[in-house]
Amino acid sequence: MGRGKVVLQRIENKISRQVTFAKRRNGLLKKAYELSLLCDAEVALVLFSHAGRLYQFSSSSNMLKTLERYQRYIFASQDAVAPTSDEMQNNYLEYMELKARVEVLQHSQRNLLGEDLAPLSTTELDQLESQVGKTLRQIRSRKTQVLLDEMCDLKRKLQAQSSFAG
Repeated sequence: MGRGKVVLQRIENKISRQVTFAKRRNGLLKKAYELSLLCDAEVALVLFSHAGRLYQFSSSSNMLKTLERYQRYIFASQDAVAPTSDEMQNNYLEYMELKARVEVLQHSQRNLLGEDLAPLSTTELDQLESQVGKTLRQIRSRKTQVLLDEMCDLKRKLQAQSSFAG
């Protein structure tokens, strides 16, 4: 026959509460010891009774070393998770700068595509025309180079075929 389900709430009877605390404390300390022994885990258990009495268990020889390790881990994870106010401000400023650059580039791209030209001044239109002309010359130069390379390849192939045929 199994035990009934234990309702998890504060035990009102002071004596029963103290007896339960002592039994569960000993069980908890035993489990901490077993976990450290069976799994080679570093375990530290700190427990204060209602009266303020300290109970502790440490699988290592020094509880302070384990607690220092815990603090280093907690502080390191907090640093990784929660950036400082300065970092957040720097990240926000970098975000705003990048956002402004993207907007400028998008505006420039629209202008190069011939869109959104109405607000441009004559000087800006001249600069845009010069930029488009320069780009067009680069495109034509590259196209010419590709065509010349293709012609050379075709000549080599024709020469190779004629040497095989002859």
